[in-house]
Amino acid sequence: DVDGRIGNADAITAQLAEGFLPDLVTTTPGLDFEVGGQAANSAETVASILRGFLIGLVGIYIVLSFQFRSYVEPFIVMITIPLAFLGVIWGHVLMGYNISMPSLVGAASLAGIVVNNAILLVGVINERRADGLSAALAAGEAVRSRFRPIFVSVSTTIMGMAPLLLETSTQAQTLKPLVISVVFGLLAATVLILLVLPAFYAALEDIRPRKTA
Repeated sequence: DVDGRIGNADAITAQLAEGFLPDLVTTTPGLDFEVGGQAANSAETVASILRGFLIGLVGIYIVLSFQFRSYVEPFIVMITIPLAFLGVIWGHVLMGYNISMPSLVGAASLAGIVVNNAILLVGVINERRADGLSAALAAGEAVRSRFRPIFVSVSTTIMGMAPLLLETSTQAQTLKPLVISVVFGLLAATVLILLVLPAFYAALEDIRPRKTA
């Protein structure tokens, strides 16, 4: 058993497999080693999570492309996903935890969570554009009109998970990295959505080729 706040089982296993064990095999004739057990299962699970994550991204893009009738705007919405990953990393640093398997599960689940607010924001921007506003003005109007509902929805989600985030019992330590990923990823993504996404939308509009009459 490894204390997740002090060490990382995958990192320890990788260090042994890359350094100590090969050296031991070299100096001991007839000796061989194989990494199995939980470490092997973890590697298989990580590969499965990555496959599912990529499939999920493709599914999100297809749904958004039908919704917005555009091939570009879904990318604007999906930029929130890497922004959420920044929160996942810094959340683990601030809480003193290493990124582990539950952390990856929580990070993968963020892909379907953080895009919700971005969809609302881009939808309002498109409505303002239809009213004749420029991209920059429409983005600013969308942030002002959607700030309160976005803030309330994110706050209620974070407060609902706060008891588990603050739990100190041994049983909760397994799930805590997952909660850290969701809470800090959602928090970081929401703050950055309100700043980065409108700016990115306006900048993208500026570099689009103009239609000539």
